[in-house]
Amino acid sequence: MKHVSTREFFAHWDQARGKAHAPDRVDLAPEPVRHLLADVFVLGTDSGSDYPFRVAGTRVCALTGQDLKNVSFPSLFEGQSRTEITDLIAIVAEEMLPTIAGVTATAADGRAMPMELLLLPFSTRAHTPTSLTGLLVPFEPAELPLTAFQLTSWRHIHPPRLVTPRMMRRWNTLRGFTVYEGLR
Repeated sequence: MKHVSTREFFAHWDQARGKAHAPDRVDLAPEPVRHLLADVFVLGTDSGSDYPFRVAGTRVCALTGQDLKNVSFPSLFEGQSRTEITDLIAIVAEEMLPTIAGVTATAADGRAMPMELLLLPFSTRAHTPTSLTGLLVPFEPAELPLTAFQLTSWRHIHPPRLVTPRMMRRWNTLRGFTVYEGLR
């Protein structure tokens, strides 16, 4: 995560979830991250939905030059990126995988504007609409509104895995050069 706001919002979400895969929506208190709320949004992820904004912070709305309530989040993206962002949202919601993504958009003056997108799941409960939260922040000021959003990169943020003694014994028997991702 490159942007300070993204790191701070993720840390708040991570603390709220504790040992669960994701926090309940009511457990993610807004007070500690009040200064970030203008960059935060909530998307509906109910089955068959087109992932509409349920809530969008004022800076997120300002980026697009419109009130985003009930606007489809994937509709902001063009071409193949629309399909990719739809798939990413489904993965975040269904598999409870937090995701960080790079996004570019075209500013009113024609410049490409890099942004960072964070998608975070909420735990699901019976008889409540399913949703996820996120944050969208540009890296530099831009002439608004932004259009033609493109997904440039993404990665899922996996919870840390525990290394068991059995795994360590197995690794000791391997020969040659081996890379183990995710270990510290």
